[in-house]
Amino acid sequence: MKPPPPVTSATVPVPGIDRNLPGIVNRVCGIAGKVDRAAGVPGALVERMCAQQEHRGPDSRGLHLGEGVGLGIQRLRVIDLETGDQPVYNEDRSVAVVLNGEIYNYRELREELSRNGHSFSTHGDTEVIAHLYEEEGPALVQRLNGMFAFALWDEKRRQLTIGRDRVGKKPLFYCQRDGWLSFASELGALMSDPAIPREVDPAAIDCYLAYGYIQAPRSIWREVKKLPPAHTLTWQDGNLELERYWQLDYAPKAGAALPELEEELRGRIGAAVRRRMIADVPLGALLSGGVDSAIVVAEMAAAASQPVKTFSIGFAQKEYDELPLARLTAERFGTDHTEFMVGPDAIEIVPSLIRHYGEPFADSSAIPSFYLTRLTRQEVTVALNGDGGDESFAGYLRYVANSLSRGLDHVPRALRHGAAAAATRLLQAGDARGMRSYGRRFLTSVDKDAPARYADQSCIFSPAERAALRGEDAGIRKETEEVIAGPWREASGRSRLDVLLETDVNTYLPGDLLVKMDIASMAYSLEARSPLLDPEVMQFAASLPARYKARRLEKKWILRRAYRGRIPDQVLNGKKRGFGVPLGAWFRDELHDFTHDVLLDPSTRDAGLFDEGEARALLSVHDRGGADRSMQIWALLMLALWHREFAGPIGGGSLAALQSN
Repeated sequence: MKPPPPVTSATVPVPGIDRNLPGIVNRVCGIAGKVDRAAGVPGALVERMCAQQEHRGPDSRGLHLGEGVGLGIQRLRVIDLETGDQPVYNEDRSVAVVLNGEIYNYRELREELSRNGHSFSTHGDTEVIAHLYEEEGPALVQRLNGMFAFALWDEKRRQLTIGRDRVGKKPLFYCQRDGWLSFASELGALMSDPAIPREVDPAAIDCYLAYGYIQAPRSIWREVKKLPPAHTLTWQDGNLELERYWQLDYAPKAGAALPELEEELRGRIGAAVRRRMIADVPLGALLSGGVDSAIVVAEMAAAASQPVKTFSIGFAQKEYDELPLARLTAERFGTDHTEFMVGPDAIEIVPSLIRHYGEPFADSSAIPSFYLTRLTRQEVTVALNGDGGDESFAGYLRYVANSLSRGLDHVPRALRHGAAAAATRLLQAGDARGMRSYGRRFLTSVDKDAPARYADQSCIFSPAERAALRGEDAGIRKETEEVIAGPWREASGRSRLDVLLETDVNTYLPGDLLVKMDIASMAYSLEARSPLLDPEVMQFAASLPARYKARRLEKKWILRRAYRGRIPDQVLNGKKRGFGVPLGAWFRDELHDFTHDVLLDPSTRDAGLFDEGEARALLSVHDRGGADRSMQIWALLMLALWHREFAGPIGGGSLAALQSN
């Protein structure tokens, strides 16, 4: 057999990094690379892409450079210091792999592969991917349990395979043009490739204004795509093949008795927590006042030999502050608990938000998330969280309300149209958040079909408001509607509640929540693990009858019932707050001038992002106290600041000015 062409690989220590970091079994990383069928790939380009995401893995940089290919990895080196650096290869070095994330079942896979005759030269999880590829090709992803984004170069076939985990914990951006493909873990790193055009996608802006995030496969740049969760992409000689390898199935339903289901639920969650507790140092947990993180801490405490370190964020405004409930959980399980208060000066972190996210992102809970992960990273390298519980077990009011409103679908559209028109005339546009806003949006959208009704109730700006802001044509707004309507039509669930959950698992969860936590944690080289996103937990939740997830207005019914007696009742029965930020008060007081300066500055108007008159009207309504429009103001603020940083000239109220304040 002809040997593969010569390649070069190197692991380069990054100066200025403390080598005595606490260890965990796997690693926090950022990957990048490029393949080109017609030209070489400069090593300097791959180095530059890696440098842009050094925060994701600041301890070493690994490169694989060959004819028409370059792979790069930023790694947080923790254990296996002698052999664990990446890229990692198979026996004859014809397969090279870089991995961001971790494979929880790699030990079992390693044992199986060893029995099949494969030889391992490292002790980590990345090499499992190389050898598993030799056995199963790109279909190897179906065997992996973990959070990951990887790139694998097959020198013999001249083929690149990139893959992303089932729910989208780890991101991957790519651009393909003229026979080449570039990819990276973060958008900023990808855009280090000067060959990628910087043309903003108007449809992406419309999607952002509707939902606060840009749904995969779109990105803010027209030529850049996001690899969707549970997908692989193969590139060979300039041709791409995209394939989905997994999705939840909500159709089969468990028939066991309720006590047996509760016991199995606790067992699956406990096993998922233990899988994520493999570490050389005490683990941490991000603890809110809610049910999900309390359950994770309960299972950690049961499995740990020493007190679990927990970390919480609070606000002076009581309606946003979850510290009292978080303390109850911390006291119940004897954790080593640390708290941090966030105030209006937290806005100083906005430049970091803009630069790390790389595209407009309107979830304001990114602010406390950044502070919480920074606080946590001072003591631990890994932290478990409760992400995913709401989307699996029906934790939002909108799930219950939409399930109860299914009867509207059988009411003649003419009658519903009359009711919506009357509601629109009678109900003044009020708060953009809270129960009043939800009720108004619900009543004024009753004439629409179910997915459009759901989209209206969850959006930041309605279609009419977006039309006034941007003047986009109806075709672009139709594309935005498909963000919800597409997954809704393809849902496997038979009950309305299951359809709602499945839709959010494919949209809001990976597009907003997981992006928020990945960027916030990676900004400080903190690995965030989410037991409730374990595929076995999620599939079991999908198999539960809808009546066990929500009953009348009681959300997470079986989850609360399964942990009644272990979790404090005040936490189980507490009102859901989310991870909200008191932006309404901040925009009227400490941040009033800054917000006005940015949104009404001539440079913002000249960028053509939104109509200045509409922005002025929003600010005026909010300033008068007639309604809380903080979500909408925040979305416009993040869009304007992103544009100044990445796509336009710096004007008044720029990020530089914000940092100087």
